[in-house]
Amino acid sequence: MFGICNLAIIPLRFEPSDRSEIVSQVLFGEHFEILEKSKQWSRIKTQYDSYEGWVDSKQYQLISEENYNQLSDDVIVLNSDLIEYITAPSNLLLPIPLGSSLSFLKNKEINTAQFYFEGTTTQGIKDKKELIKTAFLYLNAPYLWGGKTPFGIDCSGFTQMVYKLNGYKLFRDASQQALQGEALSFIEESEPGDLAFFDNEEGNITHVGIIMENNYIIHASGKIRIDRLDHLGIYNAEINKHTHKLRVIKKII
Repeated sequence: MFGICNLAIIPLRFEPSDRSEIVSQVLFGEHFEILEKSKQWSRIKTQYDSYEGWVDSKQYQLISEENYNQLSDDVIVLNSDLIEYITAPSNLLLPIPLGSSLSFLKNKEINTAQFYFEGTTTQGIKDKKELIKTAFLYLNAPYLWGGKTPFGIDCSGFTQMVYKLNGYKLFRDASQQALQGEALSFIEESEPGDLAFFDNEEGNITHVGIIMENNYIIHASGKIRIDRLDHLGIYNAEINKHTHKLRVIKKII
């Protein structure tokens, strides 16, 4: 079985319980494979990044395998504003966040509600310099574990969505993203848009941010913020100390 998110944002949980932690979110228009289904809960695997988790079985629309495959082959069209609205003949007004997928709207077999969108969209591969412009759209968004929107986002959700809006694919978690791209030896070799990864005392990758010009970095720590980056890691001038220990810099593009 296959499904598509027909609500603004739905939580993707670690276990089939409303009390379980949110490991990610499924945004409007994102489609997925249903691996297991009960009356209340469904275990899914998202098509975009093959991420698995549990969603409420009432919070999505079933689609055919044919439509799933067609959507997977289609060019990804995304909402490019912080928030826009989907309308329908039933006088429905549905707010959708930045990065929502709109590719399915032209498919009458899927779009049975006759959703209509008049906002601005983005698609295709953009120049690398556009990454920082996109990152600024999320500035001051509050940190939210598992979040993927300007209303709450985590470090790897932030990097994934910034890259996605510019036509590049990253995995969901920082530890997964750290396996992508080409490792650089020094900060001086990096360019704006490259990713910096940080580890904990056990050596596990736990944080990621996007490198900017002049040794600055934009990342999610309490909120999407800009801090200094040096060979030790991220330096927060507000509290006069390093907050994250640098592990590796990766050039994805």
